Amino acid sequence: MSMVSEFKEFALKGNVMDLAVGVIIGGAFATITKSLVDDIIMPIVAFIVGGEINFKNMLLVLGDVPNGVAMTYDALKEAGVPVLAYGSFITVLINFLILAFIIFMMVRVVNKMRRTEAVEEAVVEPSEEVQLLREISAKLSNTHIVK
Repeated sequence: MSMVSEFKEFALKGNVMDLAVGVIIGGAFATITKSLVDDIIMPIVAFIVGGEINFKNMLLVLGDVPNGVAMTYDALKEAGVPVLAYGSFITVLINFLILAFIIFMMVRVVNKMRRTEAVEEAVVEPSEEVQLLREISAKLSNTHIVK
């Protein structure tokens, strides 16, 4: 078997294709989750707290800031100032928690559906022999023996 045919067999197996589809959908889902956090959840949090919250600019400057450089994440990074950007980490952590919760809920629903299917499959018709024995038993119990 040539290496090309081995690779073709490997690449076209169902599991590899399923994994590829999962990775692509996962990437798109991560983008949706990021938008959910940045565009919906964080503005609501900012409204509740009473001001704009920009986690990206929550940072600790670890070096000297040149004159005229704004104290924002983007400006400091562009100036080459080392910063500990804990605000960005908080945003990523919130994204992860939301994504993990949504995946948990999806897995929970799928598992519930599988259990339901398993119960439905477990209820199978009895074999012909069992049905015949039940019919005979029912007829015998309805028959009165007269002496």
